[in-house]
Amino acid sequence: MTIWWLSYPLLGVFGGFVAGLFGVGGGLTLVPFMYMLFVAQGFPVEHVMHLALGTSMATIVFTSISSMRAHHAHGAVRWEIVRTMAPGLVLGTFGGSLVAGQVPTGPMTAIFVVIVYYASLQMILDFKPHAHRQMPGAWGRFLVGGLIGVVSSLVAAGGGFLSVPFMLFCNVAIHQAVGTSSALGFPIAVAGAIGYILAGAGDAGLPPYTFGYVYLPAFVGIVVMSITMAPVGARLAHKLPVKKLKRAFGGFLALLATKMLHSLIG
Repeated sequence: MTIWWLSYPLLGVFGGFVAGLFGVGGGLTLVPFMYMLFVAQGFPVEHVMHLALGTSMATIVFTSISSMRAHHAHGAVRWEIVRTMAPGLVLGTFGGSLVAGQVPTGPMTAIFVVIVYYASLQMILDFKPHAHRQMPGAWGRFLVGGLIGVVSSLVAAGGGFLSVPFMLFCNVAIHQAVGTSSALGFPIAVAGAIGYILAGAGDAGLPPYTFGYVYLPAFVGIVVMSITMAPVGARLAHKLPVKKLKRAFGGFLALLATKMLHSLIG
């Protein structure tokens, strides 16, 4: 076993705790660190971003189940929204991940950095749009789901930074928007993981222990510890000044994005 493998459970501890505390996770917290770890290990430069995105998507499959069950137990999931948005989410995420697998690492990293800057700004400003309309019909939700799925595939995230503001804009209560977003993360993760696995299948240039664009040592280490730590973060969310911490974390995300941008330019 390589010493690098020990870093992935630690990353899972951090990612799980942050996901439970702030309700964000996936690509926004895991991808920047995996990108830097993969570069440090000397993985092929043309694949480091795809491996980070694919591995992150695969971990969300399991962490989203835990989050979804917790919110469902509190009656915070609007399942009629999930049912109508899920088909668009699946198509958008699956198609986006297949296309992303063919885009060179440089442009993929640049796209990721831009989206993370946007998400970090949301957190710093504590952006919550006021309701301006009601939820659109089934076709409208399908189209919005497709758009959220495409963007999510590019950052390997559960889409909460887009789906929560959308639902708030459509007059959904904040606790239901967060709970429903947690359930929407599951179809996004499944479709994205399958897409990145297929996109990387048969690529002879990938490092050992990969399944498509999923690096298995990182996947296992992160999943085991993030599932363990997410409930801890969720419990502390009711005791800590989450709004102030969220703004600080938004700044931290911006620094991570800047570090990735510096590495890309360098």
